[in-house]
Amino acid sequence: MGSPIFSSQWFQFIVIVLSVSVGSAARFDIPRLSPIRGTILEDPKTLSSAPVSKGFQTFYYTQTLDHFNYKPESYATFQQRYVLNFKHWGGANATAPILVYLGAESPLGGDLSGIGFLHDNAAPFKALCVYIEHRYYGKSIPFRSRKEAFKNASTLGYFNSAQAIADYADIIMHIKKKLHAMSSPVIVVGGSYGGMLASWFRLKYPHVALGALASSAPILYFNNITPSGAYYSIVSKDFREASETCYQTIRKSWSEIDKIASKHHGLSTLSKKFKTCEPLTSSSEFKNYLDTMYTGAAQYDRPPSYPVNEVCRGIDGSKKQDILSKIFDGVVAYYGNRTCYLNQPTSDSETDQGWRWQTCSEMVMPIGVGENTMFQPDPFDLDSFIKNCKGYYSVPPRPHWITSYYGGQDIKLILQRFGSNIIFSNGLRDPYSSGGVLENLSDSILAVSTVKGSHCLDIQPKRETDPEWLVEQRKTVGKIIKGWMAKYYADLKAFKRQ
Repeated sequence: MGSPIFSSQWFQFIVIVLSVSVGSAARFDIPRLSPIRGTILEDPKTLSSAPVSKGFQTFYYTQTLDHFNYKPESYATFQQRYVLNFKHWGGANATAPILVYLGAESPLGGDLSGIGFLHDNAAPFKALCVYIEHRYYGKSIPFRSRKEAFKNASTLGYFNSAQAIADYADIIMHIKKKLHAMSSPVIVVGGSYGGMLASWFRLKYPHVALGALASSAPILYFNNITPSGAYYSIVSKDFREASETCYQTIRKSWSEIDKIASKHHGLSTLSKKFKTCEPLTSSSEFKNYLDTMYTGAAQYDRPPSYPVNEVCRGIDGSKKQDILSKIFDGVVAYYGNRTCYLNQPTSDSETDQGWRWQTCSEMVMPIGVGENTMFQPDPFDLDSFIKNCKGYYSVPPRPHWITSYYGGQDIKLILQRFGSNIIFSNGLRDPYSSGGVLENLSDSILAVSTVKGSHCLDIQPKRETDPEWLVEQRKTVGKIIKGWMAKYYADLKAFKRQ
């Protein structure tokens, strides 16, 4: 059976909402962090047709359930999947480097072809490529089954970022020992949530990884370091730059939706007008689907199609006069011709289940909608968020834990002397770049940004159609990593002479 990443549910943006009856109208969806989701939605054949089996060898490591306790139950184990590609590796005798992709909130399958950075740089660096699956995703499931692992907060309690990066450290050291490659330098790579893990890994395990590439990693979108409304401000900016009339049409559409929905049979009217796959049950449901279409288009606004432009071409090019007909033409322009739109029936995927737990435990990014955007104001309500999560899992989130454990406050002051060898790459059209590191923190903790870039675009596979600014961004990243390695090899040589 193929990876779930190619199932039909990936062909629309799914709003992850905690459906708990607590009577609050506050928003509870935190936009998904995924490095390849835009590629899947825009051109699924890019991944499904790639020769992912060539040169890839799959292994399983007997992983410890709990790295941080010494209780008897902590010593339980599970099988964690990792994949190796030796095709271009120069070997242990040459102390050739190892590039390690840190899996994020999805099964590993699509990452093997969707993350091009390792494949594209393996030959020039003569590197071994390693891909490690995140615990509780794909085939790396504790407690012998997904049903048991997701049973309750007691079994889910081992599902967090600290355990995940400890897993990665264990597996990397296992691989180096097995291959007699203890002196081979390791560069960890991650995108989105995985980019956060990569940067945190370098800070927590500098003896394991020489450096880290953290692509589109919003490590500052915690604990109010970044303004809550920053994400939606960039979405609005992207659309406004594409077309002022498109921006204004979207901005005016929400009150039109509310107006029609409030009428007798209003939801039925909206369902017919937008050819929804299922009858709408509320105006908020309908607006959530539109919201995620717009945010998804902005987050993954990549060349050559540029989804934001596609949506606006549909809206601005509409022959209809009324606002909602124009919006529908934007929906069609984005999704293409279909028999129905927006709320296609889908099952709750394992990725949705996993990300829901992660955002309801530690990955609490307080994303809300402020004033002066093309959306209706909808502030993030932390108290309601905590109440809903507690109702869903019987345990409350820890919204301040990420910054307590990894840092984030006064990041330049702290990391300019403490950390080293981290690249934070961002595309400024990505709404999540608002929570990213956009300036150099030191001589070796560097920010590499592109004005026209989008979410994790820099670590996706190279294409002949890539614009020059993207080619240059990747060259800059490669040059920085090459410099790290040159210094490491010089240090290693000097150390061996002693």
